Amino acid sequence: MEEIRLNKWLSEMGVCSRREADRLVEAGKVTVDGVVAVMGQKVSSDQRIVCDGRLVCGTETKKRPKPVWLVVNKPQGVVCTTSDKDRAENIVEMIQYPARVYPVGRLDKDSEGLILMTNQGDLVNKIMRSGNAHEKEYEVTVNKPLTEEFLEAMVSGVELKELNQTTRPCEILVTGIDTFRIVLTQGLNRQIRRMCETLGYRVLKLKRIRIMNIHLGNLKTGSFRRMTREEYEEMVRILEESGSSNLPFAKRQGR
Repeated sequence: MEEIRLNKWLSEMGVCSRREADRLVEAGKVTVDGVVAVMGQKVSSDQRIVCDGRLVCGTETKKRPKPVWLVVNKPQGVVCTTSDKDRAENIVEMIQYPARVYPVGRLDKDSEGLILMTNQGDLVNKIMRSGNAHEKEYEVTVNKPLTEEFLEAMVSGVELKELNQTTRPCEILVTGIDTFRIVLTQGLNRQIRRMCETLGYRVLKLKRIRIMNIHLGNLKTGSFRRMTREEYEEMVRILEESGSSNLPFAKRQGR
């Protein structure tokens, strides 16, 4: 019987992302046939796998779950990980969806807005690959008036020494004295906050309003909805074409 890596199997079974699976394995929360799992372990469908106290597969249950895609408006203060290191409410607990779903990527605890949740690991991996340059749009409020120098630096790319990376060129739309919308094509850790801090600004509010073709719209904070068939099909089309697409040309709007 064919064996696959444990983190991939957990992802395909709709338990969590591969990254989250690795964290659960490291924490000793996954067992295979009664034995605590190890990183990189391979498993087969006839084994009994328990993740975080829940039976995932084995002779009792082998059927893969029906695909679920949710559009969620995450409030501030809610985290996107199920690890124990942060005692805050996590997004899985918040929505209390009847099927096992997990977030696609993250929004940090202090940020709010759009996050996708699913039980489909393969598409998650395509969305998460930063090289595919999928657009994510945010509304940002900072602590002082925007300057020309700040905007030009943000658009051109900011060197983040602590990450040893320079951000990709991006789009910015100025919406007020201290507010703007920004479209990114990469997902570095706390990227917008780090960019602003490097340039002497502090983010007061950060809200994601779009991922690729999926818009937050007027979805209420803390609520979720099912992704429409049209949204799903367009998302899949974008993912299929992303391998040959070029990075977007940097530009400024709204000035």
